[in-house]
Amino acid sequence: MSTVNLADAKAHLSALVDRVEAGESVDITRRGKPVARLAAIPRPRKPVDVGRLGALTDTMQPQAESAADLVRSMRDGDRY
Repeated sequence: MSTVNLADAKAHLSALVDRVEAGESVDITRRGKPVARLAAIPRPRKPVDVGRLGALTDTMQPQAESAADLVRSMRDGDRY
């Protein structure tokens, strides 16, 4: 998180908004004291199309080994 004084925030608002869109939060100060915070709003999540997801998973081949065996082989082989 970065801090910007009010005068700089006014002069460079577009650049600050670009930084916020990139995931950074920016505190705005007046006379050295924080008065506001710019932060990105959460974007709405797209709903999952259950039909398409089912169609995708129906085409997948089952795994040859169980998940426990896979994790065990990764752990024993130091591949993690």
